[in-house]
Order: sequence, then C-alpha cells, then structure tokens
Amino acid sequence: MNAIPTPLPPVPPQAIASERKPEALARLARDAQADLARLNLPPPNWVLPATAPDGTAVLDVLVAGAGMCGQTAGYALLREGVRNLRVVDRCARGDEGPWGTYARMLTLRSPKHLTGPDLGVPSLTFRAWYEAQHGEAGWAALHKIGRIDWRDYLLWVRDTVGLPVENGVSLVSVRDEAGLLRATLRSAAGEETVWTRKLVLALGRDGSGAPRWPAFPSLHRDDPVARGKVFHSADAIDFEAWRGKRIAVLGAGASAFDNAACALEAGAEVALFARRAFLPQVNKSKWTAFTGFFRGYEALDDPRKWRIYTYIFDEQVPPPWETVRRCDEHAGFTLRLGTPWQDVRPDADGVVVETAAGRERFDAVIFGTGFDVDLLDRPELARYSGEIDTWANHVRPEQARQHPEPARFPYLGAGFELRSRGAAHRDALSRMHLFNWGSTMSHGALAGDIPGLAIGATRLAQSIARDLFVSEADAHLERLLALEEPELLPTKWYVPPEERR
Repeated sequence: MNAIPTPLPPVPPQAIASERKPEALARLARDAQADLARLNLPPPNWVLPATAPDGTAVLDVLVAGAGMCGQTAGYALLREGVRNLRVVDRCARGDEGPWGTYARMLTLRSPKHLTGPDLGVPSLTFRAWYEAQHGEAGWAALHKIGRIDWRDYLLWVRDTVGLPVENGVSLVSVRDEAGLLRATLRSAAGEETVWTRKLVLALGRDGSGAPRWPAFPSLHRDDPVARGKVFHSADAIDFEAWRGKRIAVLGAGASAFDNAACALEAGAEVALFARRAFLPQVNKSKWTAFTGFFRGYEALDDPRKWRIYTYIFDEQVPPPWETVRRCDEHAGFTLRLGTPWQDVRPDADGVVVETAAGRERFDAVIFGTGFDVDLLDRPELARYSGEIDTWANHVRPEQARQHPEPARFPYLGAGFELRSRGAAHRDALSRMHLFNWGSTMSHGALAGDIPGLAIGATRLAQSIARDLFVSEADAHLERLLALEEPELLPTKWYVPPEERR
C-alpha cells in the first residue's frame, strides 16, 4: 500500500520591494538623528592631521567599497571619532553590493528580525524603517525582507547617519611610501592619488578573489564563442531574451536556484545539475549566529578555527526552501542530482554539456558556483600578493591539500589587518584591513552576513582607532602637557600658570 504524500506547506507571500512612503521615512530619519544626538554621535574628530610627501592632506582611513560592509564600517568609524575618511565605490548609487544587480532572490535569506547596519540604534533598524511605512501589522505579516527593500534601507541609513559616499570611484592600486599608503583612484574625471594611514578593503563577495569558473577541457573564459552563451551567476544576464530557450545551470546553492528561477519565470526551460546525490540539507553556519561565537571565535587557536570552518564549508549551505519551491512550481524545471559536468563546449548554435550519461545541447549555461577566495586575483593588491599570509601557512601541508579553498583564505590579525609572510611589507599590510568574506576563516562571518555585521564593524573601527592613537601617542602626550583649560577661572581661587610652582 502506497503512503499518501504529505502536502507541502504553502509558501508565504514574498515580494522584492514594498511601497515607499517618503514622508514617513523623513520623519523616522529626524527621529534617528535625534537619537544619535542624544548619544553624542558621532563625536568630534580626534586624530591629528598629517601631510603627505606631496604636500596634500593625509586621510585617516580610505574605505574601498560602499556596500553593506563598507557602509557599516564607515559608519562605525564615524562613531569612533575617526571622521577624516573617504568611502568610495566603483558602482552608481544603489548598485553597491549585489542587491540591485546580480542578486536574484526575491527576499533575503536571513530572518527579518536581524539587525546590523544600525549598530544598536533602534530607530535605525530595518524594523523601524519598515514599520514607519507599513505599521506594526505590516511588520507582523512580513515573511522575509525584500531584496530591493534591503537595498533602499541601506541607502536610507547611509543618508541618515551622514556618511558621505563617492560613487563611480574605483580603487586601482595601492603601495606604501613614507610610512603611509598611496592609493590610486579612478573616476570619470581621471586618476587621482590619495594618501591614507589606513585602508579598509570592503570590496564585496568577490573582493577577496574572483567568481569561481570551473575548469573544463573545451571551455576557455576568453573564447569569443562562449560570449553570450556561458555565464557566471554574478554576470549581467538578460533573462527575457531566453523565452522558449533551454538553459542549463550548474550548482546546488542559492545562487544556482535563484538564476534558474529567473530563467524559468522568463519562459525558459531549465535543467539544474549538481554533482551531489542529494541537496545539502542543513545550514550549519546558522549555528554560529550567537554573540559568544561572534565575539569569541577570533580568540580560538588555529586548529579549532580550522576544524569549525572546514566542517561548515564541507557541509555546504542548502538553498532556501522558498527558492527551491520557486523553481519546482514550473513544469519546465528539472533537477539532475548526482550528475557532474565533464565538459562544456560552446559553439555557434549554443553549448554542449557532457556528463557521464552523454551529451546534451542547451542554448546557454550558467555557473552558479560562487566565488573563489584568493587575494592573488585582486589587481589592487598586485604589489603585495606574494607576501600576504594565508591559512596554508598555519596548517599542515596535507590539511591544505585536503581543503584548498580554506587554505587560500588570508590569515588576518585581530583587527582584520592583513599579515605578511616576511618582514618586507609587514608595516604596509598591517595598514590594510580586509572587511569582506575573505575574513571568515580568521574572524567568523562578521563581514558579509548580517547576523555578525555590527560586531565585526565595531571590532574593525575600534582596532583602527586604537592603531591611530598608538601611532601618535607621543604627539597626544604633547597635547596633554599643553592643555590649559582652567576650571577655576570664574572663581576667586584661580591661580595663573606662572604662579603654579
């Protein structure tokens, strides 16, 4: 007797964006700014000014990247009284990070109640932002945060806290000189040189490496035949052009399913291939989302850190169940588990995918294979790439061979600073702080995932503030000795400095 299948639960309503109410947001911004003023935030700048070898003023911090991590890092620095900074991003306003570009999910993966970019100010939370527009009942009815809602919320936070961001400005290169960092920036106006004491590399999910392209015998990334037929999930893709086409997607994670869903919704037929016999079932990284882990992981010894994250990476993250159902509701969707690709061959008519079962033709293919972590791929750091310390140097050779990707992660200091394998560039690298996914092996997921963001940004900003103070301790001592603000001047007990002997 066949068992009656259990009905699947309904998928809660999901939306990429909600209705915008500008007047309500303006009122909330005024409330948030009043809350910041009550907290005396941001405090006055306290870092002493410096002049570069070319006579220009030196920045205290240059933040490269203004997505969720870069923006929150900049805000955290303002809260520490480090206000002589610039925050730049190569993209236009609203295109920072993945939310308005290559992220193709309907909603965030995280639960709606999580905080982070607010850094502990209730009126700056996403919940306050959403309730100001849709009320408490609207918040109660919300399943998960819409992707575009999150993008617009981040922009609102940036504007409300007064964080200046320069869009359309890219970090091209960096080198050390005269105890400072000399960075080259590029914009529509041309190139400029800026000098800075500290550099925060908040270059996004791919900012520690590059999109991961699987190697196949017949596929070359620069092959013109592959253009318009072979994509990575982070590429710009015109899904509407694929109506009636056959598309193959490689990968078993969230981005693979997201891209499959977009193609299906555009009217394509999609086959999603995964080498695993079954999809990952448990998101082990959710276990890490508690304060003790976020604050304590960095203090663990290297073997424990290695064991925790190699286990999490090996288990992999399952696609969200809502995203899987988004694909399953289309008749044109098939899931090919246990079917790794052996070759990918683009030609004039499309792409041939070869598996153990044979060859199959598609109009296009998408690699939903994530991002590599390898700072050797970052052109901004080309001068130092051979000197940057990695986890491969802190585990046994056989461990590095067994887990090559974790071994490529940079081995960071307690303040997210890069470390040198030798002495040649030790000072220069200590001035560069990596605040993105590449910091995960050293600090946990404090720079990329929402749950640990506030702790990560605060740790980063406090570390930079500490370093800036220590580097100028003698000058601050001189300021202490020179301080003359007599408290008793308005009384009869005032004694002039020359009489205080």
